[in-house]
Parts: sequence; structure tokens; C-alpha cells
Amino acid sequence: MNVIIKTQNSKLKNLLLLAIWLLIAVGLRLTNLSAKSPWTDEFSTLVFSLGNSFLPVPLDQPISVDVLLQPLQPQPTSGIQDVWKHLSTESNHPPLYFILTHLWIRLFPTHEGLVSLWGARSLAALFGAASIPAIYALTQLAFRSRLVSHLAAAMMAISPYGIFLAQEARHYTLAILWVIASFACLIIASRHIQNQTQIPLKIALLWVGINAIGIATHYFFTLTLCCEALVLLFLAWRQWTRKRSEGGRERRREGAEYILPHSLVPNSYSPWFRIYAVAVGTFVSGLVWLPVFLHNSYGGKLTEWIQGPRLGMAWINPIFQALAAWITMISLLPVEASQLAVVIVSGLVMLIFFIWVVPILVRGIKVYFKEPQTRLMVQVFAGLVVGAIVLFFIFTYFFGIDLTRGARYNFVYFPAVIVLVGASLAVCWRHPILEKGRWGINGKKAVIIILSMGLASAITVVCNLGYQKYYRPDLFVQLIEQTSYVPVLITTTQKTHVQIGEMMGIAREYKIQNSKSPSPLFFLAHQNKDPKTSTSALQNTLKTLPRPFDLWLVNFYAPQPEEVKNCLANTKSLSAVDGYGYKLYHCAD
Repeated sequence: MNVIIKTQNSKLKNLLLLAIWLLIAVGLRLTNLSAKSPWTDEFSTLVFSLGNSFLPVPLDQPISVDVLLQPLQPQPTSGIQDVWKHLSTESNHPPLYFILTHLWIRLFPTHEGLVSLWGARSLAALFGAASIPAIYALTQLAFRSRLVSHLAAAMMAISPYGIFLAQEARHYTLAILWVIASFACLIIASRHIQNQTQIPLKIALLWVGINAIGIATHYFFTLTLCCEALVLLFLAWRQWTRKRSEGGRERRREGAEYILPHSLVPNSYSPWFRIYAVAVGTFVSGLVWLPVFLHNSYGGKLTEWIQGPRLGMAWINPIFQALAAWITMISLLPVEASQLAVVIVSGLVMLIFFIWVVPILVRGIKVYFKEPQTRLMVQVFAGLVVGAIVLFFIFTYFFGIDLTRGARYNFVYFPAVIVLVGASLAVCWRHPILEKGRWGINGKKAVIIILSMGLASAITVVCNLGYQKYYRPDLFVQLIEQTSYVPVLITTTQKTHVQIGEMMGIAREYKIQNSKSPSPLFFLAHQNKDPKTSTSALQNTLKTLPRPFDLWLVNFYAPQPEEVKNCLANTKSLSAVDGYGYKLYHCAD
């Protein structure tokens, strides 16, 4: 009876502690959720999830704030079929997350007639919070240790990178759940490979289903599958070399001819038979999206920002970009604060912390690697991380697709990093009398410092002092209101809905702030192959507009029209704004 009571108390404490990590995660992810202005990718989510399109936005003519923001207005007649229709023709993403968002945002009232930003972001935040019990379950499955599982869950709850993804109306947190689920199937398969036993049919079918849903959430989920394939190849190679060595010894003893080990032959009794079946099923589930992806004419244009030639120092940029993403998975101080002193101090503290923490984490991994019962799991998760990093650099340096430029793409292996960190911290916690390093800190104190750093980093992201949005329309609107005292025309060159989203950010700020200043007009100068088409369209418009007005050329990548010469270029020093490169001209009577 006492054993039963102790077991029940232990389970209750375990659930209570997990609930604490979950509450911390939810609280952090929902704090200041709508305080940051949405950026272009989020506008894509909002528009397509409503079942609306960017195409009705008028081009090559001045339009008002309300006209520009019409795609952000919910339409009672729009349904899931509209979400799929516009997404498949105007974007380069699969539909699952957008369909879920379509259903979710119906629960929230509009804000100034526009779709609720808080409502859209809250779905991603909740998916992000769900990754805490998910990572706990994955770690428990792998290491069968509550301590390791709780430390991994705690790190996931406060990871600045995880919170950054969870506070955007995008699909990355949902994709992370599928990554965790797919890793769980990989762990089960790895154990069956080690034991040379058949994988249960329900696990194989579940694995195919998870992979199919993952691809339907984000195409880059296929990078996760590639990492898993590399791990399986490693396990196959290790098993083959071991069996070959054993077969060689037996052959020398008996003088028999060597035969390929039965365990590697793909028959119905081998674990590899169903692994091959999972690979085929996954390949077919991904192949169905190929016609959709190829049919989309916008796909290439939407990914131009991660493509292009490398010159000079640009060859080493991916290395620093990758390092920055790795560091921010566990620590990020206010390096984007407005005060230079705060930025410098934050950078120095992060550097010192990184130099101190890396040996601790590496030592923990080595300890688990030396233990026979955990060696396989360390190899699997380390293989996933190393495989992903190798793939990222292969795409970057050999195919000219710089995946390191988008920190969010690291979602494909992020859970594996958290599992390894949790395992390393468990070593420190269990062995408080480990030899002190040069910093004089060891054991539980080191774990407490690392978790405290993580919490401070989480608060940094929540307060918009780190992982700031790429576009700051709020600051740009302030700049316009402080500078222009006559009607304003904001002009940009337009290739895809990305540029429309840039302007929507500005228009939305005017709308929700109820600014007393007159609302500006917007001019989206369409640009296909010849930049001069944008120049010509703006030239014709400037001739007809009544003066005076201020012309703001924002992210305008075309030759300036001759009519601009009749305006006076601004000579005052104005502050730079993230995402908005601009030039100001005063067009008087």
C-alpha cells in the first residue's frame, strides 16, 4: 500500500511540475502578443486564412488606406475552398495551417473592421505551448528519465527562439509538433533496429501519417525527413559493419563463405522492411504536392531573398547567421535595444555565457554517450542536429539557397537541440560535485544559471528587445507624422504580395491608431521584368496629382521618374527604420 501511495504521489508531483512549465510557456507566449506590428509573412497568413486574395488590390494608381486593407476584412461568404484556391495560386505554402487559422479566427471579433491579429497569433502561441508536453513525452520516450524530460520541457518553455516562433501568425509551431511526433517514431524504429525486431504496423502507419501532415504544414518539413534518413543510414551502416565483422570472425573460424547478415535483408521479419515501406509512403504523400508547387508562378519570386550570388565577405555570412540562430535557442539578451550601452553589455554577457555553457553541454553529452543504455539516443539526436546543419550549408554553398538567412527554418531540428540540452543539464543536476571549471561553478548552480538566463531571454523577446520584427511600420508612421505636414503619397515597386504586405503594415498603423493626421495615399507601381514600367506608371501619376504633397519612395527599386526632379529632395537627417528604405521629396505648388 505504501508503494502504491508513493507511486501516486510521485505521478502527481510529476504532473504538477509539468503543469508549471506549461503555465510558464502559455504566459510568456501570450504576453504582449499583439503589441508588435505584423510583418509581410504574417499578412500573408491573415489574408489567405480569411479566404481572401491580394490580387484585387489596385496597382499603378493611388489608393486609400481602406482600399489597401480590404483583403484584411473578413467576408462571411468565404470558406475553406477559398483559402485553398488563393493559397495555391498566389503563395508557395501547403494549406493545413491556413485552414486551421481560417476556422480559429472566426472566434474573435474584428479590430477596426480588420481581422484580429491577437486571434491569429494566439493559435501559433497555443501550438507553441503544446510543444512543452510534447517535448516532455519525446524525451521520456528516448531517455526514460523524468529529470531529463522536465529539464527539456523547461528549456522549451523559456527558449527565446521558441517564443519568437510562437508569437508570429505563422505555421512553424505547428510544424514543430509534427517534427517532435516524427522524431518519436524514429526513436521507436531505432530501438527496433538495435534489437533487430520488427516495427509494429501501427507505428509504421502512424509515422507515414505524421510525415504526410508535416509536409502539408510546411514544405521544409522534408528537411526533417532528410535528417531522419541520414540517421537511419548511419544505423544501417553501423549494423552492417558490425555484422560483417562478426561474420568475418566466424568465417575465419569455420572457413565458411561470408553471407550478408539476415537482419539487413528487407524481408517481412526485418525492421528494415517496414522502414522502407514508411519511406515509400512518405515519398508518395509528399509527391502529391509537387504539381501544386510547380503550378504556382509566384514560388520563385517569393524565395528570391534567400537566393543570389556571393561576393566578398558574403561567403562567411552564413556561418555567423547560423551561430546566431544556435545561440538564441537558449539565450538572447536585449541586443536590439535602442540604447547602445545596453546592446554592448548584452552582447558581452551573451558571449561570456556562450563560452561558459558550451563545455558544460558537451560534457553532458559525452557522459550519456559513454553509457550503453543511452548511447543510441545520443547518437540519434546528435545525428539529427549535425545532419540538419550539414544540409543547411550544402543548400547555402552548393545550391545558392541560403537557409541560414531565415532563423525560423531551424524548426526542422530545433526539438532535437532541446532534447540534447535537457540531457546535458540532467548530468549537471545529478552530479553536483562534478569538478569545477575555470568559472568556479558546477552542478545544480550551473543548471539554475542556465534556466535563469533562458527566462531572461524569454522576457527579452516578449518585450521586443530581441528577435524584433523585420519591418517596423509603427516607427515609420511616427516618422511620417513628424516630418510631413501636407498630403502624403507613399510609393513602392510591387512584384508579389510581399510588397503589398509592406504597405499594409503602414496602412494598418494609420487605421488602428486613429491618427489625427490625414491618411496617406499609396501607390503600388507594378514591376515584372522591366523596372522602367514602374517608373513610367509613377511618372504618369505624379503629373496628375494636386500639389502640394510629400512623395515617400519606399523600397522603390526602379529608376526615378523625371517628374521627381520638379520636387525638392529632403536634406534633413532622418532616422532609419527597419524594413523601409526610403527617400523623401517635397512636391510644392
